[in-house]
Amino acid sequence: MNTQTLGLRAKVRSEYEYDFLVFIGRFQPFHIGHRTVIDEALKRARHVIVLIGSAREARSIRNPFSWEERASMIRDDFTAEEQGRIHCTPLLDLPYAEQSWIRNVQMSVQGIACQYQVTGETRIGLIGHAKDHTSYYLKMFPQWGSVNVQQSHKMDATTIRQTFLRLDGSFDADTFRALGAADSTTAWLAEFFGSPAHRALQHEQAVTDDYHAAWKNTPYIPTFVTVDAVVVQSGHILLVKRRAAPGKGLWALPGGFVDPHEKLRDAAIRELREETKISVPAPVLYGSIKAREVFDDPYRSSRGRTITTAS
Repeated sequence: MNTQTLGLRAKVRSEYEYDFLVFIGRFQPFHIGHRTVIDEALKRARHVIVLIGSAREARSIRNPFSWEERASMIRDDFTAEEQGRIHCTPLLDLPYAEQSWIRNVQMSVQGIACQYQVTGETRIGLIGHAKDHTSYYLKMFPQWGSVNVQQSHKMDATTIRQTFLRLDGSFDADTFRALGAADSTTAWLAEFFGSPAHRALQHEQAVTDDYHAAWKNTPYIPTFVTVDAVVVQSGHILLVKRRAAPGKGLWALPGGFVDPHEKLRDAAIRELREETKISVPAPVLYGSIKAREVFDDPYRSSRGRTITTAS
């Protein structure tokens, strides 16, 4: 590398406050509030790393779009020059392993940063909008700089996707633009509308809405208790295919709701025997229980707050 090339790189670098700004989100879907953050990042950094959360998740009403589809929504809203500076990459959700999630973020960022050589110390920052409790991650990387982008008006991805999944009739692009969907997202939704995947999600949304309606008059938000059976044999895990929404057709652990008169262990054995017709006698199943863990992520079920105990 000659002196002229090094000088040019140093000049380009000096134009920006950061070499890399990192934007973490789910983008379900991408809206103009997200666009505002990326616009600000492009002004302040040579490169923008967009980590797309909830990657590799099965389609659901909370996560209807794959990470590749969301990456397309994001990139298509920018010019070719800007696309060359925006780097989208998947990020897995690890709600029960926060430190592993932090390491994944750091490794993803370093992997992209290593592709673009810079002179001196790499200047990395985290950019976002501290909107509510879901923005807690903005304080989890003290080694990086921090940029908080204020929003002039509230954008809500939940409203956009629920409107889309509850849509009855034809697709109206103006409706979604009014809700704040980015132009690229609106075009993508128009193409996705009416597809088999969209119809399946619409059914799941309707089932979930009916489920919530049955509980709307309770004096408090209900919390449900379920159990799951984790049966391991010769390195294999016993699964069942869900027969009804939500998650119809997906593989799951045998399990279900706890009856009012049951202990958790009894409910797990009952659900296992009902759903799999396993021929192992109940006393042997009880004696084979090695451990028990509670899984309480607030978003683990679309039906509402559902805490499960796996045995």
